[in-house]
Amino acid sequence: MEFAALLKQCPLIAILRGIRPEEVEGVCDVLFKAGVLLLEIPLNTQDALKSIEIAVRHAGSRQLVGAGTVLTPEEAAAVRKAGGEFIISPNTDPDVIRETKRLGMLSIPGFLTPSEAFSAMRAGADYLKLFPAGNFGPGYVKDLKAVVKHPILAVGGINKENLRSYLDVCAGAGIGSALYKPGKTVREIGNDAELFARAAIR
Repeated sequence: MEFAALLKQCPLIAILRGIRPEEVEGVCDVLFKAGVLLLEIPLNTQDALKSIEIAVRHAGSRQLVGAGTVLTPEEAAAVRKAGGEFIISPNTDPDVIRETKRLGMLSIPGFLTPSEAFSAMRAGADYLKLFPAGNFGPGYVKDLKAVVKHPILAVGGINKENLRSYLDVCAGAGIGSALYKPGKTVREIGNDAELFARAAIR
């Protein structure tokens, strides 16, 4: 399973910040049922590596699992050991990007400015994560794309109301608290995932 192919099927990444290991299997299942195939577990989540291992074991044949908020090359290596397939960061750190690629994983660093975008591309990034996208709007992405030719993912402040406008100019979007946050029931997560997926692939 390749990231690009799954992103084409459903251009959403579920950001599961705060998920507990005992929740992972149920959340994976309802997201898959809704059509969400890319799962990010941020490392600033308690027991994140354990949750990544569970997700890979449970859903790795049908969904792709990676880590977010990866800040150091050592963290990237730990994610690889846990079975993660992609690395997402909030920032542009060439050392993290290079180590991610050395380990055979997909690299998605965060950026905000053209300078950061070009630094990330030079280091070998596969995709670029515009963060925080919601504060700048789709028009900013459109302007960036005049010079930034890598595919851009919008993350931060993406909701059901603005999702379509971002997907008109981005390759995909990461959905965080609007989709998953601690305390939501599996049913609530599933219902929201279906609404997001419907908006994304219509």
